[in-house]
Amino acid sequence: MKVVLFCGGLGMRIRDYPESVPKPMIKIGYRPILWHVMKYYAHFGHRDFILCLGYKAEVVKEYFLNYEETLSNDFVLRGGARNVELLHRDIDDWTITFVDTGTAATIGERLQAARPYIGDDEVFLANYSDGVTDLALDRYLGEVLPTKMIASFVSVRPNLSLHAVSVTEGGWVSEITPIVQSKLRINGGFFVLRREIFDYLRPGEELVGEGFDRLIQRGALLAYAYDGFWAAMDTFKDREWLEELWRSGRAPWVFWGDKGIPGRPAQGAPAP
Repeated sequence: MKVVLFCGGLGMRIRDYPESVPKPMIKIGYRPILWHVMKYYAHFGHRDFILCLGYKAEVVKEYFLNYEETLSNDFVLRGGARNVELLHRDIDDWTITFVDTGTAATIGERLQAARPYIGDDEVFLANYSDGVTDLALDRYLGEVLPTKMIASFVSVRPNLSLHAVSVTEGGWVSEITPIVQSKLRINGGFFVLRREIFDYLRPGEELVGEGFDRLIQRGALLAYAYDGFWAAMDTFKDREWLEELWRSGRAPWVFWGDKGIPGRPAQGAPAP
């Protein structure tokens, strides 16, 4: 299936990074988080990508145009630096379509801009470019596709060190619960969309907004509950945690067994 990735984010809350680096290009290890997301889909056989670019689109384009395979693959060097023989390759079987969807576009508008490149496909995948998971994608698809829902997404528990507060009408606190222990679930992305989704979007609207509101009224939106590992890189703290998981060899989203990652990734890594 084609995979549409929304890559227009500014990453303003990750303040230790310069403005010249768009959020999808902030690195975990030696590769940007966008690469980690794409590598996840490629592991499950989905290697046809449509990147919906926005802020600093040229940085994403230049990265792939000048992609350095030796960073994440074994190789043999002969004759000094004149002859490099790669023993493995990363992205030679990927197809990547770069679509500049504007810096101020909503997710819904970015999706609409990608429509010509999706073609006549009945079903396609979509996601944000800043979240990783150990979700078994093939099992997820096997469960949601038979439902014939127009849209599905993964609902997860938020990794937040905040508390949910229940109050009475008079303002008295009746309960305080850590959000991670509450019944609250959030949209974790990893969308499965049928092409009918475009019938539910209008110019200038959000996908997770007006578009999904119409699907809810139709009874055509499915939330797939998942309680395994999921994390989004929204803050500098998030980035540091994901980097530590990567360095320690405990990155749960790594299915592909890179040589730089010692052992198979552990499941259920602790929240930051």
